[in-house]
Amino acid sequence: MRALGRALLGRPLPTSAQQHERLTKTAAIGAFGLDALSSVAYGPDEILYVLLLAGAAGLAFDLPIAMAIALLLAVVVISYRQTIHAYPNGGGSFTVASRNLGRTAGLVAAGALMLDYLTTVAVSVTAGVAAVVAFAPALNTYRVVIDVVAIVALMVINLRGVREAGAAFILPTYVFVISLAALLIVAGFRIATGNPPQHLHTVPSATEGVSLFLILRAFAGGCTAMTGVEAIANGVPAFDPPESRNAARTLTILACLLGALFLGVALLGRSIGAIPTDQANVIAQIGEATAPNSPLFYIVQISSAAILLLAANTSFNGFPRLAAVMSHDDYFPHQFSHRGLKLAYSNGIIVIGALAIALVIVFGGVTHALIPLYAVGVFICFTLSQAGMVIHWLHNHERRWHVKLAINAVGAVTTGAVALIVASTKFLEGAWIVLVLIPVLALGFWAIHRHYREARTELAAVPKRHAVGKQRVIVPISDLNAATAAAVEYALSITTANRITAVHVRVDADEERDSTLAERWRHWAPSVELRVIRSPYRELISPVIDFIEACHREGDHTVTVVLPEVLPHSWYQSILHNQSELAFKLALLRQPGVVVTSVPFLLRE
Repeated sequence: MRALGRALLGRPLPTSAQQHERLTKTAAIGAFGLDALSSVAYGPDEILYVLLLAGAAGLAFDLPIAMAIALLLAVVVISYRQTIHAYPNGGGSFTVASRNLGRTAGLVAAGALMLDYLTTVAVSVTAGVAAVVAFAPALNTYRVVIDVVAIVALMVINLRGVREAGAAFILPTYVFVISLAALLIVAGFRIATGNPPQHLHTVPSATEGVSLFLILRAFAGGCTAMTGVEAIANGVPAFDPPESRNAARTLTILACLLGALFLGVALLGRSIGAIPTDQANVIAQIGEATAPNSPLFYIVQISSAAILLLAANTSFNGFPRLAAVMSHDDYFPHQFSHRGLKLAYSNGIIVIGALAIALVIVFGGVTHALIPLYAVGVFICFTLSQAGMVIHWLHNHERRWHVKLAINAVGAVTTGAVALIVASTKFLEGAWIVLVLIPVLALGFWAIHRHYREARTELAAVPKRHAVGKQRVIVPISDLNAATAAAVEYALSITTANRITAVHVRVDADEERDSTLAERWRHWAPSVELRVIRSPYRELISPVIDFIEACHREGDHTVTVVLPEVLPHSWYQSILHNQSELAFKLALLRQPGVVVTSVPFLLRE
């Protein structure tokens, strides 16, 4: 197992190497920006899916909605730049909301963001695999299997460390950005020179009229392009020093790229009459109309599929870091603050990967089935974060604080309105699941915090030292063998022979076997008592517990149970041994006045 782990994850890193595992701005775009950039491949499509229901009249709102989303992106990014400078230790919405709006608001933000990270993995991977299946339809049968393999591969890449994970995604990220930008420039040049790309489709007949609700639904669908923007604010400590400045600049670069590509795809898609389908999204149709069967067309298509598949990496960076911040504040299990051999938050990476696999299996690997769960949580986070920053500026009168407060106030009102729009328009399609889970998660976080607080209080009350009373050592045995001998030898090292009792529970009627065992025991350890207890109902543990209670009644304050434990040579043989010992541990650990210890015996083969 150790050799396999080294082969997959590489050489372990010492704690002193933590400073060298930081990200440059170039690498951070690959580590934190994939989710946001990948939304260019489906955000414009989601707008059109809704507007096309109203035919040509609906399409008239395509570009205004795209520009409204770009404006919203600018508002959110400017607001989050202030968050990055004000809270350089990361945590994003959770930290800001907790410190300014109260812990409950912070935990709601954390629950919403965690759900968004989880759905991001599922949506990104299934969308990427769908793009691959469009190239190779024969793979459709294995869609879910490919989804699972892709998630496992992303887990392994991220377990190899922050710097290696960021470096692994630099090339596909920039190939996508550069190739798509080149395609848009070629299309724009053709339009400017009077040789526009061919118009692909006629607008289908309307099936419903234009309404405010339809426009809001299209706007909510396009707002999926906003997911992933907050990831940089959550991961500020991962950047090279000065962390805040580099994170803020990276966020600005990411927003400029996202905004330009999003508007470009929406504008050119409208000009060529793109109608998205499961076989060809808007980007594919722009390529088909502008540069069909050219190397540029295929590079854009392949890189689009890759970027969709790899966009889940944003969540593999964001979720573990958020979990680590929360665990530091006792609102999440402490295991999530532990860094693995490669200085990555390994437990968080494994957990979000496992949950995403379960989600993909439940929804059958269908992207459209997962979309309604998407983007609801992130706008709740945006709103709570910006509202928290308003309170922050009211208490911290830094230079130009009035301007900063106004920016965050506009951000809070805007994203709050969008959160209501997204939640209401997607409610019956599945958003209700997220809205139910968020408070459930918040209550779970409070329960974890309460447990840690009570445990810390109880552990802090160190009792006065007192004399240790009489001790009895019990060694449960099934037979006299090398493992039993090792356990008895250990027992003799901690007390005298007259305080040790070997206990054999007799579960069958083979008295001759028991007589043989007793005879062998007398020859091997005459000074150590062997107690044979009959168990007519074939129970192993209850008779031992009854014997322990009898020892307590006789005045033994502490009973130490020494368990012989056989350790096989190979890990896969473990299921063949120690099942009884495990049952003893589980049963005895909660018994008052009982100490349980194991004495391992390592098999050679």
